[in-house]
Amino acid sequence: MSQFTVSLATQPATSGWGENALLSFTENGAIIHLPESGDGLLAIQQAARKLDGLSIPEVMLTGEWQFEHQWVFALSFTRARNPSKIHFCDNADSDRIQKCYQAMLFTRKLVNDTPEELSPENLASRAAEWIKSLAPDAVSYSMTTGEALAEAGWTGIYNVGRGSERPPVLLELDYNPTGNDNAPVATALVGKGITFDSGGYSIKSSEGMLDMKCDMGGAATVTGALGLAILQGLNTRVKLFLCCAENLISGHAYKLGDVLTYKNGVTVEVVNTDAEGRLVLADGLMAASETGASLILDAATLTGAATVALGNDYHAVFSMDDRAREMMLDCAKSESERFWPLPLEQWHKDRCPSSFADTANSRPQKGGGGGGASNAAGFLARFVDPEGKGWIHLDLAAAYHGKGSSEMPVGASAVGIRSIAALLKQQG
Repeated sequence: MSQFTVSLATQPATSGWGENALLSFTENGAIIHLPESGDGLLAIQQAARKLDGLSIPEVMLTGEWQFEHQWVFALSFTRARNPSKIHFCDNADSDRIQKCYQAMLFTRKLVNDTPEELSPENLASRAAEWIKSLAPDAVSYSMTTGEALAEAGWTGIYNVGRGSERPPVLLELDYNPTGNDNAPVATALVGKGITFDSGGYSIKSSEGMLDMKCDMGGAATVTGALGLAILQGLNTRVKLFLCCAENLISGHAYKLGDVLTYKNGVTVEVVNTDAEGRLVLADGLMAASETGASLILDAATLTGAATVALGNDYHAVFSMDDRAREMMLDCAKSESERFWPLPLEQWHKDRCPSSFADTANSRPQKGGGGGGASNAAGFLARFVDPEGKGWIHLDLAAAYHGKGSSEMPVGASAVGIRSIAALLKQQG
């Protein structure tokens, strides 16, 4: 059986394939017909989805494909269940596309796995083992688990995860290719790793809970980005912190009205147990700050408000450091990934007031009320440099698609790994 080939054409399909047809077929494969104007990326994505629907086991990209053309084809063609194999073009982009695709597959599988398979400990272990496999001599890591979190003062991760029989975990991973134990940490990455989010006592609806295996998308994204940067030759020290927990209901679960006291002395009233991501990230941000890293980046599938603002097309970028925000946006532009800035000011720290603590973890109204994504970022700002210097917060609205579209398959996207990897290399 001959290989099914896919090629690109700048001329339109013949009229027999329909008006403005994206695809036409030959004896050995298909041709994607690019529009006369624009970069053609959207057309390639839409064509890839149509081809994926044919359940072809393998495809070979032939002819003239630019890197971005191959990348968006891979994004759209690679479905979650029984994905078809892609043979990329044998050209100057071969090494680059293979490394990006490897990191994409790892990131997507981690997010798409079932919550039964992916416990907090499993998430931490798989992330650490994959990174270590890429640079065995440059990686070390430790995991703080269960009751040891409470003893160490990591109150957010401990309390969010204590309702589950499977214990919460804080992973600290050190990638240090310098061989110098005293080398400065260029960047610290923090990822939200909620392996399943029921909402706790602020329980979600069945429909709202269905896709909550994806609530560790932040942890997967920063891990995938670090792995990609290592594959691309990252030569500076980076620390990775994954805040892993299951947010479940039991006789041991944390409750509305609880007040948590963090290591930096900030007290937090729990007014919504479904605003748990920011509670675990607070610990990760403090741990990251202790490294003295010149740049701290956290990533999380944090708020529905970001999705309302941006849909599933963009990741939201928050920072009170203009230089850091522009660095992130420039890296995203250079990697053709969609990121968009949303507002964050000092006064956002006070947008979740409490009569019983320094702050509440949300506002006691549906979705956290207006400006919910900025208010969540303001909460996190209490756990980094007071002026927000060197800190970027990403709310990953484009990390997961609960329903397929004409451009993207159902499930994890891995969008963002290229931009964050570029940022890590730039910090070097």
